[in-house]
Amino acid sequence: MDPTALRAEFPVLDDRAYFNAGTCGPLPRKALHAIADVLGRAAVEGRTRAYMESMFALRDRQRAAYAARLGADPNDVALTTCTSEGVVRVLAGLDLGPGDEVLTAPDEHPGLLGPLATLRDRRGVEIRTAPFADLADAVGPKTRLVACSHVSWVTGAVRPAGLAELGPDVPVLLDGAQGVGAVPIDVVALGCTFYAGSGQKWLCGPVGTGMLWIAPDRRGQVAPVGATYINLAEPARGLDSAPHGDARSHDSPAISAEASAAAVAAHDVLADAGWDAVYSRASQLAARLADRLREDGRTVAPRGDTTLVSWEDDDPEATRDRLAGTGVLIRNLPGTPYLRASVGAWNDAGDVERLLAAVTAG
Repeated sequence: MDPTALRAEFPVLDDRAYFNAGTCGPLPRKALHAIADVLGRAAVEGRTRAYMESMFALRDRQRAAYAARLGADPNDVALTTCTSEGVVRVLAGLDLGPGDEVLTAPDEHPGLLGPLATLRDRRGVEIRTAPFADLADAVGPKTRLVACSHVSWVTGAVRPAGLAELGPDVPVLLDGAQGVGAVPIDVVALGCTFYAGSGQKWLCGPVGTGMLWIAPDRRGQVAPVGATYINLAEPARGLDSAPHGDARSHDSPAISAEASAAAVAAHDVLADAGWDAVYSRASQLAARLADRLREDGRTVAPRGDTTLVSWEDDDPEATRDRLAGTGVLIRNLPGTPYLRASVGAWNDAGDVERLLAAVTAG
């Protein structure tokens, strides 16, 4: 991996220290060019058959790229618009009702807690919470699903290892928003049944891209939310057309050719650098930042070997804005005392020092 060459792919790094991939990753130039190419041809040729054929071909490439990041078969990966859409599709498709319990952590992302609250209100499912680290031990006789982060969006801690040992009676839905593209993933080794992830964060794709993996032996237990044209095996058969027999039955209908083109291009920028190197460099830089913050007397949240570093601040929102004025882009986490830096392989030691200097200057 050539860190300088990778860094040069991202225009935002020309004058900013960008640590916000946990929200949206930096867009590489090749993604911008891919969007322009698709839209340029569509403007000249019209969005007719050629445009639609290119959309389906790009979807195939996007699906294969996402599947590779999950260690999965492409047939088991649906294309969605975001992590939360994948979560919604699973919760809406499962046969859960009164008397059933879903176990989660109280500090999960609203993109998971919101759909769980809707499930409770509409179907009478009980939602019970336990500390993230204790979820495996908190499973009870009524628990029909555990839904939690793969990597905590607040602290960067990794899902409890014991979740992989729960067995088939208690499936696990992992919110992989801070996992896909940030850490190595093998969905089978994780012991999960469902894995929802984002394309716009650590994969540096456009907003409106994401994925959902469903274990192939559980696919029949998740009813499609609604089969539209893109989900039907033979759309021309009208009411007699059945959904695809694979994960395409859960695809979002709203992913354009230009979005897929940008997602594939962004993914390939990182793939060309080498995924093992991308994971290793990002986690090492994050660990260095965490160590330096502790040395400076900051209280760093307990974390795993991941790419997120959160630390306490007396006024997180004001500090975030002050750092943004210096060209250092991080975020605060509403409802918590934390600032969070999302450290990517595109960052370098200079970015880390610039962040530390800006924090210290306050």
